[in-house]
Parts: sequence; C-alpha cells; structure tokens
Amino acid sequence: MTSVKVFISADLEGISGVVAGLQTDDNEKEFERARRLMTGEVNAAISGAFGAGASEVLVNDSHGSMRNILIEDLDVRAELVTGSPKPYSMMEGLDESFDVALFIGYHAQAGSPLGTLNHTYSGRHVFQIKLNGQPVGEVGLNAALAGALGVPVGLVTGDQAVVEEAQRLLAPPAVVAVKTAVARSAARCLPPAVARQRIEAAASEAVRRRGTPFRLEPPITAELTCMRTDQADMAELIPGVERVDGRTVRYQHEDMRTLFKVWRAMLALAAYVG
Repeated sequence: MTSVKVFISADLEGISGVVAGLQTDDNEKEFERARRLMTGEVNAAISGAFGAGASEVLVNDSHGSMRNILIEDLDVRAELVTGSPKPYSMMEGLDESFDVALFIGYHAQAGSPLGTLNHTYSGRHVFQIKLNGQPVGEVGLNAALAGALGVPVGLVTGDQAVVEEAQRLLAPPAVVAVKTAVARSAARCLPPAVARQRIEAAASEAVRRRGTPFRLEPPITAELTCMRTDQADMAELIPGVERVDGRTVRYQHEDMRTLFKVWRAMLALAAYVG
C-alpha cells in the first residue's frame, strides 16, 4: 500500500466561533474555549485524512505562541509540532516527503473587506506583502513555500473571505467556510459539530484529490510594506534587502525557501521596534 503523508497547518482566527482578538490571546479568559474549538476542527481534518487513506499526519500549531492545540485531546494517530519561534513558522515540519498540505482555521490577508480578524502574520507590523507583485496573505505565502517543496495545498478552511482568497490563488483546493464575516470582529458561524463534519469530509476529498502545487516563477520577489517607517528601517538592515519607499522593502531570490526565511527575518526586525 502506498504511503500518504499529510501536513496540517492550523491557525486560530479562522475557527468557527472565534471572532474577537481576546479569544486568540492566551492571557485572556476566552482563550481556553477558543483553543478547544481549534483542537476540535484539527481533529476533524485528521479524521478525514486517515479516512481517505493517510498513513501519517503531522500537525503544526501555527497561531501566536504556537502552543494552542491541546495535545492531550489531539487524535492519537497524529503528531504535533508545537512552540515558537520555528524556522518555517506556520509551515514547520513540512518537507518534500509530504503528499498534501491542509490549512485549517486560516484567515484572510490584511486589509481584506469583511475578513474575520484579517491580518498577515502580524497585525502590528505588516500592512501588505506581495509575491511577484501580487498581494498575498498567509495562504499565499505558505502555499508558495509548500509549492517550492512540491506539495499542493489540498484544503483551506476559515471564513468566506479566506476561502475566496484561496480559490482565486490556488488550483483550486477543497474549501470549507465555517463562518461568514459581518464585520472584522463579528461573524455568522456554523455550530462546531457542523463545521467539523464539513471539514472531515473536505479533508478526505483533499487527500484523495491532492491537487497541483502552487509554484512561483523565479526569480521570486517579496515586497513588505510595514505599518511604520521605523519598522522598514529595521527590515532594510538585512543584506540584499532594498528600500522601495518609506514603508516598503523588497527582496528577490531564486529559491522560495530562502526567500521565506528572509521574509521571516524582515518581520522579526520590524517587530523589534514595536
């Protein structure tokens, strides 16, 4: 029997029932409930993957401190990458041996209209990021890294805005909209049990279908527009990074894996000044 390896990257803002920043902050009382909801949707994806013949599932916790998923409640057939910082952040653990990646609980990019808790990696530091001139969010950035490794993104779940973003950008993948935003901090949500049923079915479909990797034509250019000029001042310190304007820096490379690490370094330096 052929081995089928599945990678799951799981965020929190795109989980049904999660609509406010306080729910995503591990210092707040609502966080414990949100992380249980997150673990439930991840388990649904794991169940769907194994139901479609997966032989191995690796889950990467991809929100904030990256210590959100309750490992004691995680499906025992999967393994978990937890903690932060990690070299490949939301995509840590992925390599060329995987057959498909599933993005669970994702959110739309910064500035998206009617996107629940929309941002791109950091709401305090990133105004916009472009790859080869196209604005992208976490779906695009992470799918491009997966594509460089030859791994397709088979499923994206979250609100209607991130689902539409994924459908425009990718092959298209299977999608599940677990909620519909009515404002940045309000949404019409599916009951958790219904969301999990739909995610399980879509994960099975994604593992069977897999899809086509999202590959960018090299050389690949990343443009980061920061919220403030001093953040761009810091990002510009990296050798090879050039200044475009007051808040924007640019970096180009043939290899998406290298570019992804430089993007992570730019963001870390931008965050240094707050």
